[in-house]
Amino acid sequence: MTKIKFCGLTRSCDIEAANEIKPDFIGFVFAPNSKRRVSYKQAVDLKNLLHKDIKAVGVFLNEDIDQVISLLNLGIIDAAQLHGDESVAYITRIQKETGKPVIKAFQIHSAQDVAAAEETVADYIILDAGTGEGKTFDWALVEHFKKPYFLAGGLHPDNVTDAMHRLHPYALDVSTGIETDGLKDKKKMAAFAAAVRKEETE
Repeated sequence: MTKIKFCGLTRSCDIEAANEIKPDFIGFVFAPNSKRRVSYKQAVDLKNLLHKDIKAVGVFLNEDIDQVISLLNLGIIDAAQLHGDESVAYITRIQKETGKPVIKAFQIHSAQDVAAAEETVADYIILDAGTGEGKTFDWALVEHFKKPYFLAGGLHPDNVTDAMHRLHPYALDVSTGIETDGLKDKKKMAAFAAAVRKEETE
């Protein structure tokens, strides 16, 4: 089954919608310049509302490593998603000190980007177009990608079927595609999940 991740949840109503729709993962964005950023206090409050079967992922950009480790060990997040210049040593220290998964994001613009993604020591990989602009990249670059990965960038209910047919990703990661006027839209969240699950059953 293709996993579903709703990223950039910021409000209690977003969590309530997720609890009803039941994606596999949700994301809390801690990156400083994101319009979807939440504080650590907000993340605690939101995680307390989240159904225990849904994993919370913290999204970071060159964050202080001790802060990431603390959030994981406190159970505020269940995995760390890294979008910066984090080194192999940074990733392996998180893995060693928390026992929790690390997801490394790669912006895919060329074959060299694909090669770099395939060499990471992270537990999971996100292949993305950019940094939350809601644009797709050239999927032909990753049609023969060797490792399981989260596909991100420009996904919405109308293109998930094509993505699943062409690429067979481990998971589909969506944010902009389930928003209206910059806020999560429960109807779009439900439509996205329904499109993925419909494809799985056919």
